[in-house]
Amino acid sequence: MVLASRAGGQMKNVYRMPVRLAMLAALLGAQSLAHALADTAVTASPTASSTSDTSAAHAGQSPSGSSWPQNCAALMQLLRSDRVTITSSQPIEAGPLKPPPGMPPAPPLQLPAHCLLRGALEHRTGAQGRAYEIGFEMRLPMEWNGRLLFQGGGGLDGTVNPAVGMVGRSSPPALVRGFAVVSTDSGHQGLDASFGFDQQARLDFAYASIGKVADEARHAIDAFYGQPARYSYFAGCSNGGREGMMAAERFPDLFDGVIAGDPGFHLSAAALGEMWDTQQFERIAPRDAQGRPILSQALTAGDLQLLSRAVLRQCDALDGLADGMVNNIAACHFDPSVLKCRAGHSQECLKASKVSALQAVFAGAHDAAGRALSPSWPYDAGIGEAGWRAWKLGTSESGKPNAINATLGLNAVQDYFLTPPRPGLRVSEFNFNRDAPQLAQTAAINDATSTFLTSFAARGGRLLIYQGLSDPVFSANDIIGWYRSLLQQDGAAARWARLFLIPGMNHCIGGPATDQFDALTAIQAWTEHNQTPDRLLASSGQLTGITRPLCPWPRYAHYRGGDPHAAASFECR
Repeated sequence: MVLASRAGGQMKNVYRMPVRLAMLAALLGAQSLAHALADTAVTASPTASSTSDTSAAHAGQSPSGSSWPQNCAALMQLLRSDRVTITSSQPIEAGPLKPPPGMPPAPPLQLPAHCLLRGALEHRTGAQGRAYEIGFEMRLPMEWNGRLLFQGGGGLDGTVNPAVGMVGRSSPPALVRGFAVVSTDSGHQGLDASFGFDQQARLDFAYASIGKVADEARHAIDAFYGQPARYSYFAGCSNGGREGMMAAERFPDLFDGVIAGDPGFHLSAAALGEMWDTQQFERIAPRDAQGRPILSQALTAGDLQLLSRAVLRQCDALDGLADGMVNNIAACHFDPSVLKCRAGHSQECLKASKVSALQAVFAGAHDAAGRALSPSWPYDAGIGEAGWRAWKLGTSESGKPNAINATLGLNAVQDYFLTPPRPGLRVSEFNFNRDAPQLAQTAAINDATSTFLTSFAARGGRLLIYQGLSDPVFSANDIIGWYRSLLQQDGAAARWARLFLIPGMNHCIGGPATDQFDALTAIQAWTEHNQTPDRLLASSGQLTGITRPLCPWPRYAHYRGGDPHAAASFECR
């Protein structure tokens, strides 16, 4: 293992890569990691991934009787500069990960011996006298496979999550596979949107922290291993998925492969959709003693289950098999008006006001002139799940909502998306004619909507996107529209970018879906061996014994006969 020093912000005696180096974690990161820890029973093993190539690892000596702990501790001084503070550099022997304070308890995840590095970039005093810095954590395994994974965040970021590289619920994390992994809080501390008052904090959250932290991760790899990473990857879901798309769009020379799950790539439109949906449901919700709408009671659990069953009755068998999943979503043209109660009927139907609210929500936000402001939504079986309710309706039995759209979503609109910020704004006060244009400045820096990725494609970059059809915050219709535009611009884009839709899946995880699959192995095989993913084999955390192929859009899994539980009985059509 070779250690290199840095002076005046520059590395000495080390090859530098010619680049400058983005429910759920804030919200997503912490909770999805907890789910993954609960679902993953893996140990540090060189066989965790068939493409990790640990036989060619640039590894140090064994932990016992070696110098690697001293080399790890030395990073404390080697990586410091005028803009970088290293708060700790600690050798960690192989053993269980300790979840950070506040994380739900979960079975321990066994990690390999590694160097745990924590630090911060660009400490400064920003608007309103608030202190800012870009916090990061990096874990460098002793048995390194020559690869770097940048772990995306979630929610509004604001916390540094354990850099273990959990990509999905059931597959081994990247650190166990031999990756060096880095994570960041994206330039602010705290899970709310109050950072939106500071110009630079907005830029760092939107995209800038990706390049800064990735650059520092490369310094650490150069110093610890004595050579650069052979391949660099980005993986994230939710806002982490947006960050992945932003990495491909704004830093095209930075990453070889990107996994973007349920990406909030059009986050400003999603924010408008959150305000729209909440307004529609508040209009039909019963009132508490103070006259406040009880948002959670706008639609009962029975209402949503009735809606889900109706969608399945009409659309489930369109893929050749009635199995509780709507694979052929393009052929599903459901209208909730079929559930409207007729005169004299009140069972197994919905009141006209509820049907109208559902139609307005699923059509997306519009201004007074009828111009679309946010995307429409597909009707899918996962609408009846708790993961859908958590975002749009919540469970609060009072006039103080706990739905994510009405809490985190509202706060993001107040302090981050609106320019200038408008703290104290209520959902009911948001005017789509007056206020929607005020999101434009943030959208310009934040939304990863570009389809001009010629540099990323030319250097061999690979982009794997997956999306739940029952995602209640980021519409599958929106990412389908983006991918369709990409194909129209570049007819060969499917060679380097693919979109996989997951029937029944809510936001990143959960629902009556095959939501467990190994995206990291797929992106490695595609990036390093040009093995294009024509299908992803997926299993279910909720539907016991079910496997399905996830197909690249516009293809879908069609039943061709045989065991209805097995993926082998389906073809991508």
